[in-house]
Amino acid sequence: MKFAIRAITLDLDDTLWPFAPIGARIERVLDAWMREHSPATALRFPATEMRALRDRVFDENPQFAHDLGALRRMTLERALRESGGDPALAEAAYEAFYEARNQVECYPDAIDALQRIAARVPVAAVTNGNADLDRIGLGHHFRFNLGPREHGAAKPDASIFHAACERLGCAPNDVLHVGDHIEMDVLGAARAGLRSCWIDREARDWPHDDIRPDLHFDTLAALADWLDAALPPLTKAATA
Repeated sequence: MKFAIRAITLDLDDTLWPFAPIGARIERVLDAWMREHSPATALRFPATEMRALRDRVFDENPQFAHDLGALRRMTLERALRESGGDPALAEAAYEAFYEARNQVECYPDAIDALQRIAARVPVAAVTNGNADLDRIGLGHHFRFNLGPREHGAAKPDASIFHAACERLGCAPNDVLHVGDHIEMDVLGAARAGLRSCWIDREARDWPHDDIRPDLHFDTLAALADWLDAALPPLTKAATA
């Protein structure tokens, strides 16, 4: 399948890197931080209880669903308060969390593929997460990073896709959205009028008959290969 692509919007978690190891690291780091700085909080809220508290805070505050940072801070402040700790420690605890959140290990193919893709077309991150691409060291590959906190709504809402297209200066049908999540990425992008590419590293079955991804690969490298075949050859200036 060949069609015009003027830009790409790219999901991050579970597309460039797996999130599960990050989530496990966050829990270990927060637990160790609380043990050092607020032992009563660590005792009252071990990892499983902190996770349950986070879920309750998220459920009780849907008005902040677009701002994961605010919800995390609220969770930490509440854990400190309910355990008799000092709520003023919440910001320092959040910084420990956020440092761990941005320690990512990309899929083996991802960095080289991202570099190849970004050499061909403008790439913007469109994510429901709150990763900091500059902290991670990948920001130079992206025109911008658009998330729910900045935009005010999360995928699969069409408005976040349209906002990214507008910032890229492209019509939606000239933009390819790339991601792993069936509903948030593929269906969300398709319903917003973008082209869609499903990165499926787990050989899952596609569950929908009415909408299918325009492209379907098991690695980001395969998408880079497809772009190499579909687009004109790169000039020496573009590869320098």
